[in-house]
Amino acid sequence: MTLKNVKTLTADYHYMQLPREVIVGNNILNRVTEVTQRLNLKGPALIISGKKSYDAAGKQVEELLKQKKIKTQTITINTKTNNTTVENMAIIEQKIAKLKPQALLAIGGGTIIDLTKISSNKQNIPFISIPTTISHDGIASPLASIKETNKPYTIIAQAPLAIIADTNIIAQAPWRSAISGCGDIIAKYTAVKDWNIAHIEGKEEYYGEYAANLAQMSAKLITKNAKHIQPKNTNSIHMILEALISCSVAMSIAGSSRPCSGAEHLFSHAIDIINPNQAMHGEQVGVGTILTAYLQETNWEQIRDTLKQIGAPTTAKELGIKNEVIIKALEMAPTIRLDRYTILHKLQLDYEACKKVAKETKIID
Repeated sequence: MTLKNVKTLTADYHYMQLPREVIVGNNILNRVTEVTQRLNLKGPALIISGKKSYDAAGKQVEELLKQKKIKTQTITINTKTNNTTVENMAIIEQKIAKLKPQALLAIGGGTIIDLTKISSNKQNIPFISIPTTISHDGIASPLASIKETNKPYTIIAQAPLAIIADTNIIAQAPWRSAISGCGDIIAKYTAVKDWNIAHIEGKEEYYGEYAANLAQMSAKLITKNAKHIQPKNTNSIHMILEALISCSVAMSIAGSSRPCSGAEHLFSHAIDIINPNQAMHGEQVGVGTILTAYLQETNWEQIRDTLKQIGAPTTAKELGIKNEVIIKALEMAPTIRLDRYTILHKLQLDYEACKKVAKETKIID
């Protein structure tokens, strides 16, 4: 099984997919049945979930659908294994072949939602996104991350037909995941600037001002309200959710991840290669945003202070990784995606220059 027939991102056009319905609120999971009816999804339905997310929300969704006489089966994916995207996709496709579902329901975090996006696209089956954590901005976008090789990449898959985000369920997840989500949102400051740099220098034909402004608005919202973002607070969860969904919509409008992913994301991917499974994606991206903002000669101190205020890591020590990893990751980052022009590609920093940047931003001792 391969992913060759999945549409990949190209620079010569952009492709828009937007969700039809978005429901965000407290104790609204039971609205899944009205959403499926309104979208004329009569079943059978395949629920794709992780074990913890099944316990948190999947079991309830399963019962709600069965009450409406919708045939339902559930597949739980162990996201803690070293399975590649392709291996997990094979497991899902075997279940799809047997059940022949009319709808897929992704219940979980980023990996579960990404796997469902790809399955939805390959099998031409609509899906509903039901996030149980808010650790990154893929909740509503058509873009999925592929972990098939040593160099992660992104493809256009399928946007969810609807999103049902229950803040009460999300509030039960570790607060660290919400902090990671905030780090991913704040990254839009530098991602948008990288996109504009690429456009100005003729490396990117398309630059969408509306998508760029929408992504930056989310970053500004988190910065403005950083002091109000508190653990287990459903208002905080609601705000972060709306910002993440706005980021997803920005990517949908742009037809790529450019408004939301720049050098800071390449830095995070490099860490995953050098020192995998140590910190969360959004935590690494947050530190990468500090470094990138410094190189872009923008207000990196404000970004660092905002991250500190919400309790996010701002140093190698707080990420739980060695200083050397930070330096090597910053040096490696521009080699991750040669098609994604950023400030790192422009400056071409060597090891010593990367070390200097990491020291001057106080990310390493």
